[in-house]
Amino acid sequence: MIEKISITIPVYNEEKNIRELYERLTRVLNKITYDSEIIFVNDGSQDGSGKIMNEIADQDSRVQAIHFTRNFGQTAAMMAGFDFSDGDIIVPMDADLQNDPDDIPKLLEKLEEGYDICSGWRKNRQDSYIKRNLVSRIANKLISKISGVTLKDYGCTMKAYRRNVIKGVRLYGEMHRFIPIYASWEGAKIAEIPVNHHPRIHGSSSYGLERTIKVILDLIVVTFLDNYAQKPIYVFGGFGFLCFLSSISTLLYATYLKFIKGIAFILTPLPLISLMAFVTSIMCVLLGLLAEMIMRTYYESQGKRVYLISEIRSRGEDV
Repeated sequence: MIEKISITIPVYNEEKNIRELYERLTRVLNKITYDSEIIFVNDGSQDGSGKIMNEIADQDSRVQAIHFTRNFGQTAAMMAGFDFSDGDIIVPMDADLQNDPDDIPKLLEKLEEGYDICSGWRKNRQDSYIKRNLVSRIANKLISKISGVTLKDYGCTMKAYRRNVIKGVRLYGEMHRFIPIYASWEGAKIAEIPVNHHPRIHGSSSYGLERTIKVILDLIVVTFLDNYAQKPIYVFGGFGFLCFLSSISTLLYATYLKFIKGIAFILTPLPLISLMAFVTSIMCVLLGLLAEMIMRTYYESQGKRVYLISEIRSRGEDV
């Protein structure tokens, strides 16, 4: 049952948008039956965003204004919003007025159907087709294919999360878009619905094509954590084994050239390649063992379990 919702909003140089966003949010929140709060996170803005946030917080007890000492990025700002919120439902959204507060009730209705996450899908996205839309579509298909969690729009900030499915999630880099993947590891049920998306009127986006590279690199990290976080030796050891096979194969070929073809070792780079591959194989295995020690320290020092329980039944009763 939903009791309170928290709207979390990362802010970076959005002084012309904050008041209008607050007014739109207030109109929506006044219509719903749940308790609510709004958390603005000032991610090191250089304009008057921080001052406006403070003024709004002073006049409305439902509003918190959190200020970073410098710009840490959207993921850090979103994480701060999660940390300082106390609602059992968390709805992050952008501060640029492209997300529509009127979609919040639709997200909540979907959660009431039994879902743990409802993700917004900007079906009619109002951004540059080449620079944003096309690249985003390719990235979404790639992420869905690799992660196994199919969403049409990972990049849409506007989502609704039940707190219990993200309470253990810690975000780094640009990984806020991968929260549904993290939650799916916990067994979360995920839905996706179309949401409105408006053209940006004030200010300019700080994101460019270089962000795609960051997303791809973060996706590699997420895939690694999903498949090998508890057994890193499989990755390092596997690569080390391939290097060892390469070393032996190269050495055998160099030997063949020496004694069958009459080509001296010194005339080819093969012996050096063989040696380098052998050393690399040893280093990979050692790194794998080190990663195994770090992984065990991580779990045991924090009392984390390597399994998740959905239900316990004892004497005919659910525990």
